[in-house]
Parts: sequence; structure tokens; C-alpha cells
Amino acid sequence: MALKTILHLSNLPNLDHVPEIYSTCFSKGLDLNRASSFRIPKFMVIGHRGHGMNILQSSDSRMKAIKENSILSFNSAAKFPLDFIEFDVQVTKDDCPVIFHDDFILTEENGTIFEKKVTELCLAEFLCYGPQKEAGKEGKCLYRKTKDGKFVKWNVETDDSLCTLQDAFQNVEPSLGFNIELKFDDFAVYQQDHLLHILQVILQVVFEFARDRPIIFSTFQPDAAQLVRKLQNNYPVYFLTEGGASIYYDVRRNSLGEAMKVCLEGGLQGIVSEIKGVFKDPGAVPKIKDSNLSLLTYGKLNNVPEAVHMQYLMGIDGVIVDFVEEISQTVDDMIKPAKEMTTEGKGESEANSKLQFSQKELSFLLKLIPELIQF
Repeated sequence: MALKTILHLSNLPNLDHVPEIYSTCFSKGLDLNRASSFRIPKFMVIGHRGHGMNILQSSDSRMKAIKENSILSFNSAAKFPLDFIEFDVQVTKDDCPVIFHDDFILTEENGTIFEKKVTELCLAEFLCYGPQKEAGKEGKCLYRKTKDGKFVKWNVETDDSLCTLQDAFQNVEPSLGFNIELKFDDFAVYQQDHLLHILQVILQVVFEFARDRPIIFSTFQPDAAQLVRKLQNNYPVYFLTEGGASIYYDVRRNSLGEAMKVCLEGGLQGIVSEIKGVFKDPGAVPKIKDSNLSLLTYGKLNNVPEAVHMQYLMGIDGVIVDFVEEISQTVDDMIKPAKEMTTEGKGESEANSKLQFSQKELSFLLKLIPELIQF
């Protein structure tokens, strides 16, 4: 197991001396208590990497419909009743925040696959991959590595060019919230100053272009989560965890209990967990809620309506999903007031056809699920 990044806020440079970020923040007239007073108004649906992630080897055409983490994907997601879209932000060698999930970008030259780390590219190099905005210009062909080690062309039904964080702010439906995942390499060890610099670069773009758009920050890197919370108080920060699905050298990443500690120690607003971790330990949900923390989930099970309905009944605050059309409709049906479902006797059969769990059934399922979920 490779050594995971472990940084300590107590050893960071004096964070009171960050005039670039704070002066920008004040000049925009933002409410510095916004994050601390953040409340989720209802059960949220968040589009994973926009309209949904790409799984190129999947037999489900929905996983290959639109290029993930693209402006096209974000605006396609905006057509449905979503609250936020989630996407991954990294910073290039020349200090530009770009949107891309994988640590490495892959292309083929003369029959050989080459990989380059995204953060070691300058912006111009990064943007030369995939479809180009300039008419008649072709970019380098993108590949992706599957879990079984194979390289496949990144072919989707509707492709789009790579983009920056600024592009997203300027070109995506302004009412759609952004869940910005601060992406770090699990296998890299970050120097304190470098980690601080990355976050400053990202925050500068956010403060300049966010305007009134709702923003949530999230990251698997516990020290980055606590640091971005310390650097600003405008937007809520969530700690991402697999909830024990994988074991890391840094124990703070290995359970929902440890995730709670990270949040409470750092003044974070919530947790985003792999749903299997929650179903494996459903008793953690009331503990998280009693700690005044919000709880969101991600994972393949969130594309199953019954699993989403279960989470709604459990008191979870929202789900990150790939099948945005289907799940947003499921959630819309779940939270619709009963009076809207029945007018002049109409809709009673519709209401009865909705997914329903009695308290007894819910209790039984919560006891059964941990036995069914295997990591």
C-alpha cells in the first residue's frame, strides 16, 4: 500500500496572511456566514460528472451517451430537476483549474499508449486532447484504462471538448449548483505549500466567477478539506469517504466514524459517502445527523430507484447519480406533497403505485442490508 498524503493544519503557513483570497471575497460582498448556516432544503439530486459518468465497457448505452465532465454534459443535466452537478477539478502546471476525473490523460501515438499526469501538463497541452473547439482542428485521441488493465478509446455517442473551471462558470446554466470535488492523487505526497497553493488557485476562480451560484466543495483528502474550510467561510465543505470500502494508510479515510471526526474537528458541513458504506453501517446515519452534519451519498446503487427511496426514508440528504433523468423523476415523485397527488379523486392509484415502505419494513431492511452488502 502506497503511503497516503498526511498533512497537518497546525504545521501550515500562517493562514491569516492570504490577502488575495480574503480581499476578493470581501469585495464581492459575500455572506461570510453562508457556509456555517448552510442547510439542505430538501432531498437533493446531484448529477455525477454532469449528466453521468462514462463507463466505456458498459453494455448500458446511458454510460456512453455524453462525454462526462464537459460543458455539454453539464447543460444536458440542467434540463432535469437537479440541484447540483458534481465534477472533478485539478490544477495544471501553469496554474489553471481544469475539469477532469482521472489522474492521468492517455493517448495513442504510433501504436503505443502514452500517459501524462494532468497536473504536469500546461493548459494548452491539456486542451489539445479530444475534440477541439476550433472548426477543422483535430485533437489527440483520448483513451481510458479499464479496471482490468485494458486500454479503450474514449468513444461516446455525443462528444465534447475538455474544459476549465472558468468555462463551467461562464457557460453552464447559472441556477445549477456546482459540487466541486477537489481532486488529489491518492498515491502522491503533497508538500504543505503546494497543497495550499492549489487551493488558492481554485478559490480565486470561484470567488471571481461564482456570483450567486450555489457551491459545495468536497474532497477525499482530509487535510485539503479542513484547509479549504479554513481558507474561506462562503461555501460548505464536505469530506468524501468510501466508508470502509477500501483501506488507506490514513485511517481518517477508513470509516464513517472517522469521517465524522474529520468534519467536527475541521468545522466542515457534511460527509459524502459511498452508499455501500452507509448501508453497511446504517446506525451511523442518526449519529451523523445528531452531530448536525449533512450526509450525501454516491455509488452505483444510487442509480437504483429503490435504493434512493430507502435513503430518503433513512433521512439522508441527497444522492449523486448517473441516471439523472430517471432518478430525478423518482425523487420528484417521492417528495411531492400528497395534496398534489390527489385532486378530485384523481391520482390515488398513482400515489399507491409509488415505492412505499412501512416503518416495520424499513426496520427489517436496515437490519438486512448490512448482510447483503459485500465490499
